[in-house]
Amino acid sequence: MGIISNVEFMLLQLIAECGQASGYDIKKLVDQRGYREWTNIGTTSIYAGLKKLGDKGWIVSEEPHRKSGKGPLPVCFSLTDAGLAKLKAETISSLSATRERDSRFDLGLAAMAHIGKDEAISALRTRLDFLEQASVKVRQKYEAQGSAHLPLHVRALFLHPLSLIESEQAFVARLINELLEESEIWKQ
Repeated sequence: MGIISNVEFMLLQLIAECGQASGYDIKKLVDQRGYREWTNIGTTSIYAGLKKLGDKGWIVSEEPHRKSGKGPLPVCFSLTDAGLAKLKAETISSLSATRERDSRFDLGLAAMAHIGKDEAISALRTRLDFLEQASVKVRQKYEAQGSAHLPLHVRALFLHPLSLIESEQAFVARLINELLEESEIWKQ
């Protein structure tokens, strides 16, 4: 059925959820749900993604039949049967087999012995601050959207990154403690 990017996958989800959505509706949902906090989705990538989905036959655009107010009505998009099938297949695949991590952080962990122990501890403490700020941002968006009153699929969108952040905070704190206790000679 074709390769699908993260942006295209997200667009299929949001259009399916809305039934019919304009680019503006999608941008608003992306902002409200904090997608930009954890994925690379800009306004231009939304419109480029919509074009790609249309080219693949997964969505159709509907031109407005009448004007509203001073400007034209926005073009709305809806899923085709093929688009719905692709959304279902991608959802099953991503829930069952996707494992994504920030490999740049892993590379930093692997290279840690090449910096001073104090530098490593300082960098990891800075990461704890970064993670705390990220947690606060996600939690604020979650609460602003209605937290526990949200549908499960929307709550999960917030609770999963919060869970990952908490797990990474615990990992980094343990690593700092090990570094503080370690007596091994580090490169300076």
